[in-house]
Amino acid sequence: RSCASSRKSSTHSLFPEEEVMVIFSVSLVAPTPNLQDRTFSTCAVLTSSHKKRERQRLLYKQKDEGLQDVNVLRHEERMKRRFLLFLSVSSVFFPTSSSTGKTKSKNPYDERRLFELNKRIQRENNAPEDFPSFIREGFEVKVVTPDNYIKRDSGLIYRDYEVGTGDCPKAGQQVTFHYIGYNESGRRIDSTYLQGSPAKIRMGTNGLVPGFEQGIQDMRPGGKRRIIIPPELGPPVGPSTFFSSKQFEVFDVELLSIKDCERRTIGFYSDVVCT
Repeated sequence: RSCASSRKSSTHSLFPEEEVMVIFSVSLVAPTPNLQDRTFSTCAVLTSSHKKRERQRLLYKQKDEGLQDVNVLRHEERMKRRFLLFLSVSSVFFPTSSSTGKTKSKNPYDERRLFELNKRIQRENNAPEDFPSFIREGFEVKVVTPDNYIKRDSGLIYRDYEVGTGDCPKAGQQVTFHYIGYNESGRRIDSTYLQGSPAKIRMGTNGLVPGFEQGIQDMRPGGKRRIIIPPELGPPVGPSTFFSSKQFEVFDVELLSIKDCERRTIGFYSDVVCT
C-alpha cells in the first residue's frame, strides 16, 4: 500500500507535463462529424426550409385567390343590388318606360266617370239642358253630342235649331247677330243679350274668331245655331286676350240681318257705309 501510494505520488511529481498532454490529446481525439454528414445535414435543412417557404407561398396564393373570389362575388352582389334598386326607382318615377310604351287602353269606367263629372259641373254652371259634354284626359278631349250635330272636316261642330230665310252672308257684307259664349264647363263667358245690343261685323275682315266666322257664313237671317269651335279654330291664347287656355268654345248664335257695304270717300275722308 505504501508502495502504491509512493508510486502515485512519484508519478505526479515527476511527469506533470505528460499528464497534461494526455488530457489534451484526448480532447483532440474527441469524435467530430464527417464533412459529408455536415453537407448532407445542411442540404436537408435548406431543402426543408425551401419546402416550408413554398408551402407558405402556395398558402398565401390560395388565400389571395380566395380573397379575389370573395371580392368578385361581393362586387357582383353589389351590382345586382344597384340594378334592382334602379329598376324599383325607375318603375316608381317613370311608370311608362320604353318597354311599356304601348298605347294605353281607355277604361270605359273612367270615361263614364269623367262624363258624369262634366255633366255635374255643367249643371252647377246652369248650362242648357242639351249642352254637349267634354271628356278631357290630359290633352285629349272627346266631344259627346247627340246625333243631330254635324261635324265638318275642319273640326267645327254645329247644330241648327232654326233655319232662317234669305241669302247667306258674303265677304264684305255686314252681319248683325246675337250670341252667348260658353266654355267646356258650361259657364257663360260672354253674351250680347246681357249687353243689350247685338254685335255687328263685316265678313272677310278677320274681325271674328276663325271658327265663329266659319260657323255663320252659311246661316240665313232669322236662323239660330249652336257652334262648337275646336282649339285649332278658336281665339288666340295669352295674357292680352280674354281666353287663358286651349279649350273648346260653344256659341249659341242668332243671325238677325245681312247688309251690303260700300266704301264712301269725301275729300280726304273715307269710310264704309252698310245699308
